[in-house]
Amino acid sequence: MTSYAYLGPEGTHTHEALLSLGIEDLVEVSRLTIPEVFVAVERGKAEAGIVPIENSVEGSVNATLDALAFDSDLEIQREVVRDIHHALCVSTDSRLEDIVEVVSHPQASAQCRKWLAENLPRIPVRAANSTAEAVEQAGHQPGTAAIGTRLAAERLGTKVLEDAIEDYAGNQTRFVVLGRGINARTGRDKTSLALFMNVDRPGTLHMILAEFTYAQINLTKIQSRPTRKALGDYMFFIDLAGHVEDDNVRLALDCLRLKLRTVKVLGSYPRV
Repeated sequence: MTSYAYLGPEGTHTHEALLSLGIEDLVEVSRLTIPEVFVAVERGKAEAGIVPIENSVEGSVNATLDALAFDSDLEIQREVVRDIHHALCVSTDSRLEDIVEVVSHPQASAQCRKWLAENLPRIPVRAANSTAEAVEQAGHQPGTAAIGTRLAAERLGTKVLEDAIEDYAGNQTRFVVLGRGINARTGRDKTSLALFMNVDRPGTLHMILAEFTYAQINLTKIQSRPTRKALGDYMFFIDLAGHVEDDNVRLALDCLRLKLRTVKVLGSYPRV
């Protein structure tokens, strides 16, 4: 049996991503927050974990980035990209005209802004810890609609009033599997990094980019985030094409370690 912690409860998009891995004898370990998924793996409550890290509409999931950079020594083992479809779920007897509030995870409701504005104007939107928690609430509260998954509706006995209410047809989320250790090279890999500067000075980003340019490394993502130390103090998240054991990647990282305070490898894993 293999145990996986995931952002639950059952029926979330993360739960769907976990099920898509096709793991035999899977033991599901549901956790209500992203930090709790990290803790479950770190403390041996699960062998691995899966969390969302980026959405094509709403961007990065900061709780995952911050946990990887600041709070955990777990590494990314693989990535999973899923098409995201949102459903409007209600109790079995509710109709669209009965809805007095909408509840969902903020990322999900943000991905349905246009639909909500056109179909439920002036109806307040309340935050929940997860889409599945929202669906559960809607099932017990007539007049409350949840934005969630069809899987959650099926498992929790609620009715899907409207399907595919997301604003963009190409809505996708990237999930990452968390564990310990760096995967072996496959020849088609991606590496994620967290880079911390010694001091904030002009030209630092240019210097970082120059090292990757010299090594002919393609960057697939770059993002700045606050370091939590002081206002205006930032670090960089970078995804690049290649593995830490590739000669050109190793050279670039060795050079950066001489110029930056910290170069933290968040994982090398097969590209999707």
